[in-house]
Parts: sequence; structure tokens; C-alpha cells
Amino acid sequence: MSESNHNMPTDNVFDERITKFKNKGKDPLKLREKRISECVELRKSQKNESFMKRRNITLSSLPDEEALSPEDIFRNEGRALSIAEIIQHVDSGCMDDRIRGCQVARKLLSREKNPPLKEIVDAGLLSRFVEFLSMDDEPTLQFEAAWALTNIASGTSWHTQQVVEHGAVPAFISLLSSPLLHISEQAIWALGNIAGDGPAYRDALIDCHVIPALLCRITPETPVGYLRNLTWTLSNLCRNKNPFPPLSAVQQLLPSLVQLLHLGDKDVLSDACWAISYLTDGSNDRIDVVVKTGIVPRMVVLMGHEELAVLTPALRSMGNIVSGSDVQTQMAIDAGVLAALPRLMTHPKASVQKEAAWALSNIAAGPVKQIQQLITCGLLPHLVALLKNGDFKTQREAVWAITNLTSGGTVEQVVQLVHSGALEAILDLMQVKDTKTVLVILDAVSNIFLAAEKLGETAKLCLLVEGLGGLDRIEMLQNHENEMVYQAAHNLIEKFFSADDEILETEATEDEFIFQTADVKKTFQF
Repeated sequence: MSESNHNMPTDNVFDERITKFKNKGKDPLKLREKRISECVELRKSQKNESFMKRRNITLSSLPDEEALSPEDIFRNEGRALSIAEIIQHVDSGCMDDRIRGCQVARKLLSREKNPPLKEIVDAGLLSRFVEFLSMDDEPTLQFEAAWALTNIASGTSWHTQQVVEHGAVPAFISLLSSPLLHISEQAIWALGNIAGDGPAYRDALIDCHVIPALLCRITPETPVGYLRNLTWTLSNLCRNKNPFPPLSAVQQLLPSLVQLLHLGDKDVLSDACWAISYLTDGSNDRIDVVVKTGIVPRMVVLMGHEELAVLTPALRSMGNIVSGSDVQTQMAIDAGVLAALPRLMTHPKASVQKEAAWALSNIAAGPVKQIQQLITCGLLPHLVALLKNGDFKTQREAVWAITNLTSGGTVEQVVQLVHSGALEAILDLMQVKDTKTVLVILDAVSNIFLAAEKLGETAKLCLLVEGLGGLDRIEMLQNHENEMVYQAAHNLIEKFFSADDEILETEATEDEFIFQTADVKKTFQF
């Protein structure tokens, strides 16, 4: 869904951000981030076709003879009525006049440009429209009034508030049980607009027992078009944080969402996946409620869906899950998430590459076993390719993956990372203007030096870094305007590059960079 994006953090929250690593109980200097605050803006770029609120969608259950498009606003109806004439018609004792007044109002509200939402509200028409919702013996009037209110609720929060305060919510929930599908579907659409306004109205609907009333409309006979609108409304009941939806509501919704995730329709799948992404975008306890449904393997399958509208929220969901506990991350790995990532890391859409790199950075923040699974599945070359060729936002996520791996990996795993070309790639990125990224790169370089130090290979690593142009870049960063960048660069120079030139001269005769442990000797050509 296209909701306000989560922005990348600013410099002044960098300190806070690096304390939000996934695993706790580690050396505070090497904690790996959970990335709570740095979700990427995928929803904004990939979900523009489906908003929190909607006007003018097609009702699948509307009888053909009643199918009405916004383009037909005044076709076959002669002169348009003014607002004053609409009021006169709606207040008439003649049913045909009432229907005509509601229909013209609804068509005005369906206009793509500048629909007169406030004018209709200010005209005092909402009370009458809400009154008409309960007229079961006049389904045409009921339907037109419902559609008009739905379009008003699709406006700003103020417009939605007017609809709610005129008593529409209980009337719409009552309409969910209408035997006429196009009327109950219109009620679903209206309630979706109200839920999409934010957590306050979402929770007000939940308190009015909207969830069981919606879920009982899901049957084997429910038309797929109807299910599309229903799934969208359910996803709006899952979205928004501060606060999250009540856990009791989530528990009510999940079994049906799991069912919907096994259907074949791409629109149903898309909104069901977005619902899961909202529900997993929180604490480990929130993630746990979702993964306990057993849905993780299905989400991995949907990451490979041919439709961008499906794979995007499926990938977001899995990125959220692997930001959870080690156990939750392992469930995703066991379900095949690592095998699904290479295709997404090489996806033609940069936003998908970015999201895949973000997910991988969370897996790289795991324990040694999970880092090894990442390496064994052949993901390092893909990661290096993103560092070298991705757009900047993707590179930034890939840099975090490198830093997380160097922070928690074994010496051997860090050696494999260097051998993959990652050191060269991050040294090249030191020239970027983004302060946060430079700090994260310096952290990774420091971690690599700590690994080399354990193996007595510091001098050779110094030579390698210098040969790759890294020393010049680190020295330049000592002139950086940011105090943290200056200090980190200065510390690297002082600790590792202040050795006697003669030592480096001697090491310069070596063609090999050797990381060696007591049990294993690995020689790599650079």
C-alpha cells in the first residue's frame, strides 16, 4: 500500500541507530542493527496503484445494468443538478427524486478532479445519506447513498471524520450482511476507506466488531472480485503503527489471511502480502504471532512471484521476519529465503534490489551459523555486485550487510568476504557524501583489520588497502567535517598505518594475502 515512507535516518540519530542491532548481549561497539527505523521506501515507489483510500473502483458484484463509470456523470440525465437542487431532491417525499438526488451527488463525488467533497458535507447531506443506508426495502437508494459516503470517506481525515461522526460506521457494518452482494461490497469498500485513515478509526472499527462481520463474507462461493475489495479492507485493518492493531484483532485476522495467501489472484495475493508486511513490522512478539501460523514457506514462494505487486510485499514481509530473533530468522532460512534472494538482488527494479539487500543485511546480523549459510548459498558475489553497480540506496543497504557480517562473523568468514571483492568495493564507496554510509564503511574496515590482527596479517592488509587506494581515502577522511568520521578515520590510521615504512617495504614483496589460523591455512591471490 502506498503509505508514508520510512525515511532513512539523519546524522543526529546515527548513534541511536547503531544500538538497534538484531542481537543483544554482544560487545556494545559491535552490536548489529535491527533496522527498525530504516525500512526502505518500497511502498511509495511500487504501490502507487493502490492507496489507503479509494474512489471509483469497480464493484465486481454490481449488476451489469447498474454498472456506472465516472465518465457517465450526466449522460442521459439532462442538465446537472446544483447542490441546492440535490438537497431538494434528497429531502423530497418522492423516492425517485431521492434516488436521483443521491445518484447525482455520488457522480459529482466520483469526479477525478476536484470532487465537491466539502460542499456536499457543508450542505448537510451526510445525515440523509446515513439515514438511507438502513432502508433495506430501497436497495437502489441504499446503494447510491453508500457509494456517496464511501467517496467522501476517501478524502482527507476531516472528510472521513464527518462520515464517522454522522453515524455511518454501525450502518455500514450492518450492511455487510446484506443479501445483495453489490451493497455489502460497497460497505466493505467504505469501511476500508475509514480503516485506512489511521490507527484511531482502525481501532474504532475493530471495537465495533467489524472483523468477524468481514470474515464471514469469505466463503468458497465468494466471487474473486469481491474478495479483492475484502482483502484490501483487511489489509487496512492491519496497517499503521503507534499503536499497532490489538493482538486480539491480529489473531482474528491471521487464519483468513493465510487462506487468502493461497489463492491464485494477484490482487488478492498482493493485498494479503501487504497485510502480512504490516503485521511483521514490529517487535519480535508481533513477528512471532505471524510465523506461528506456518505461513513463512508460502511467503518465500511468493517472493518468486512473476508479478511485482506480489513479490514486493512478500519480500518486505520476509525482510521484517529476518529482522526478528535468531529463531525467526532461521525459520526463514529453513524455508528457503536465501535461495530466493539472488533473483531479487539481480532484479531489473532497483527498489527490489534495495529491499533484497536490506533483508540480507538482517540475515548477516545473525549468528555465525546463519552467516555461514549466507556464504554457502553463494550470496557474497551478488552482494559485491550490488556494492559496485547498485544505485546508492541499494549500495547503502549492501554496506550494512558487509558491516554486520564483519561484526559477527568468524575470522574465516571475514577472509571469505575480503576474497569476494567486498573490501575493494567498500573502499571505493568511501568517497560518497553520505556521512552515515562512510561511518558504516569505516566500521567494516576496522572489523576487517581486527580479523587480520588475530592472524598476524595486519601489515599485509595495510598493503592491500593501500594498493586499492583505500589509504588515501582514509587519510582524506581525516579532513571530514563530521567529527565522528574524522575520529574513526584517524583511529584507523593511528592504529594500523603508523608502522615503520621498512616493514611495509618488506611485506610489499609478498604477492599473497594470507589469513592463517592454528588449524587452517588459506592463501588468496589479490
